[in-house]
Amino acid sequence: MTNDTHAPDASTSYSFQAEVAKVLDIVINSLYTDKEIFLRELISNAVDALEKRRYLDLVNGRDPEKDLPLQITIAADSDTGTLTVTDTGIGMTRDELIENLGTIAHSGATEFLKKASQPVSDTFNLIGQFGVGFYSAFMVASQVIVTTRSATSTEHGYQWTSDGISHYTITPADGLPMGTSIQLTLKKDAEDYAKDWRLRDVIHKYSGFVPFPILINNEKVNTIQALWVKSPGDVTDDEYQEFFKYIAPSTQNPIDWLHFSTDAPLSIKALLFIPNENPEKLGFGRTDANINLHCKKVLIQRNAKDLLPLWLRFVSGVVDSEDIPLNISRETMQDSALIRKINRVLSKRIIKQLKTMAEKQPDRYRQFWSQFGMFIKEGVITEFSDRDALAELVRFETSMTDPGTLVSFQEYMERMPESQKSIYYIAGAGREAIEAGPYVEVFRKRGIEVIYNYDPVDDFVMHHLAEFKEKKLVSADSESIDLPTAGPESAAESDSKSNSVPSGDIQSLADWIRAKLQEKIADVRSSDRLVSSPIILVNPDGALTGAMQKLMEAANKEFSPVTRRNLQFNPNHPIIRNLNELRRDHDDQAAMILDQLFDHAALDAGMAVETRLLVRRVTSIIEALLEKL
Repeated sequence: MTNDTHAPDASTSYSFQAEVAKVLDIVINSLYTDKEIFLRELISNAVDALEKRRYLDLVNGRDPEKDLPLQITIAADSDTGTLTVTDTGIGMTRDELIENLGTIAHSGATEFLKKASQPVSDTFNLIGQFGVGFYSAFMVASQVIVTTRSATSTEHGYQWTSDGISHYTITPADGLPMGTSIQLTLKKDAEDYAKDWRLRDVIHKYSGFVPFPILINNEKVNTIQALWVKSPGDVTDDEYQEFFKYIAPSTQNPIDWLHFSTDAPLSIKALLFIPNENPEKLGFGRTDANINLHCKKVLIQRNAKDLLPLWLRFVSGVVDSEDIPLNISRETMQDSALIRKINRVLSKRIIKQLKTMAEKQPDRYRQFWSQFGMFIKEGVITEFSDRDALAELVRFETSMTDPGTLVSFQEYMERMPESQKSIYYIAGAGREAIEAGPYVEVFRKRGIEVIYNYDPVDDFVMHHLAEFKEKKLVSADSESIDLPTAGPESAAESDSKSNSVPSGDIQSLADWIRAKLQEKIADVRSSDRLVSSPIILVNPDGALTGAMQKLMEAANKEFSPVTRRNLQFNPNHPIIRNLNELRRDHDDQAAMILDQLFDHAALDAGMAVETRLLVRRVTSIIEALLEKL
């Protein structure tokens, strides 16, 4: 670049050196992934200029000549193929023109090339250091003309002109208003930017919340306020609801919102919303994150998925932070450790908000749970650090609630007898199916509450939680259940026991069952947990529950349970008592009945059963019975 030896009022031309041309080539052809970013950069520069002028006016008082509205005006002419961005900001002197628009054209060029050649993982922040954002205009323009007059000097104005390839020129210009105007002569492939609809779209996307009016043909296009930078006490419910509908977009009001700011350890301003409906529940597939990352009200990244854990992808909103280092194009967040910290701050705040809603607005929380409970369950399974907090948000039906009434673990524990050591749950297709099965018989008899799991994933939630406030979570289909001692026996129960399998036959009957079902079961024993059912299949302690095995089998056809189930029989049941007698003289018929009982128990356990064999066996049993009549 030539040295500046010209008089201030003379037209001065500067030739770019080879390394400067390389810088411009990077900026124009490689730096940005989307050309429309240029408008965001020009508007951001205009906002900076307006902020400086506002500060100057506050310090020095307003000058009648300078009493212009603080605004940005955009004019497009599709006939001439030009686009002009004008601000009434602080403007620039001749020296400031050279410093601000020529930064990468002198001392910064070598450093820029060095930085730009480093891997993205090396955190650096070039924004504002090399004036690179301004040069993004050359992605869409064959020529850029900047006219400006400073609010801090008595100098006349100046015009800066460049094609972004060979040189730039600074020329004195008289009669300019205070501020800066940037005129772009658009390239053929960028002529859309001379159309109002295209400009409005880009402004709404990136610059819709800047703090100064943006006018296109004298019409303000950024009409929605950046509510997240306001104090929550200054925002009405109606404003929150309208803002949500704008960013979602949605026609319905959100269930709830969270508006907060922090200064330490990070500077964050956030406005987050819980929508009214869950698209995934409606069958639209996995939703994407809808959190937009801003820096000083300027959009940096849409749908910034790393700002929240995956299980919180249903949350919509805006996060604004000045602490995030960006790469030179403002498009890529670089400090992953910092992003993880923001992630943790947001996650904890949302969980706290949900807990407050559950405690103080239970009806609203029930509405939330009906739509988004699946995400809380996902969080329990995937997020170890938040698992205990999320456990307090889980809701379920139990054997002691009315159908459709949901309770928490805490409410369950408050009803537990002091002698109860564990929290019990059981999976099933529905309430009727569970209560008709054998697994809740003993719990019903002893007045022990059981959690009902209807969603196939619920057992995985229980498995990952393992316990709640030092009470173990135990599936009712487990081998060992430690229940409080039963009360006095009724007359019917005493009579049933008097007609049970003789105590001397218990072991031999167990051995006979084990021999007949040796390919299907792991072990057999007599049990007092059954009331009205003859047998039950239970999982060995520590094994996957039946619901978990079924879900894994559905996901992987090659999955097979690591262990077979154990069989427990009720020695007081008349079928077992008669089966014990039948096996002595009619072993084949007794074995056939045992196979039928096993299949019934397998169905109760949610296991797959060969229905053709089951039906054929029923037919044989009926024939044998009729022959004896």
